[in-house]
Amino acid sequence: MDKPRIMVIDDEKIVCDMSKLSLEQAGYEVETFLSAEPALERLKEKKFDVVVTDYKMKGMDGMDVLKTVKNLYPETKVIMITAFANLETAIEALRADVHDFFPKPVKIKELKASIERALSGK
Repeated sequence: MDKPRIMVIDDEKIVCDMSKLSLEQAGYEVETFLSAEPALERLKEKKFDVVVTDYKMKGMDGMDVLKTVKNLYPETKVIMITAFANLETAIEALRADVHDFFPKPVKIKELKASIERALSGK
């Protein structure tokens, strides 16, 4: 069976590196991107099971990523993380069908649990 494919998009390299390391140790195939544009180009080539994206980035933001992913692959789950969490942002993301929403710094244990729920359809 193929490993579940996870894409992580965050403009902080440390977040990408730590996520990749932890998620690969948990048995996932992980690709990381420091901005949305190259990540979305990659999505046109390959389907991912879960996309973890930062909300606030230069250029395209997490809402753009969420909408693009859902247009390409409606069944792909999107998890959003942000240092700029507020109720308005969370509501906007939930209305746009985000699977989960975490304030930064996100605990890797919580992120893994969210990914497991996303993969199991819960």
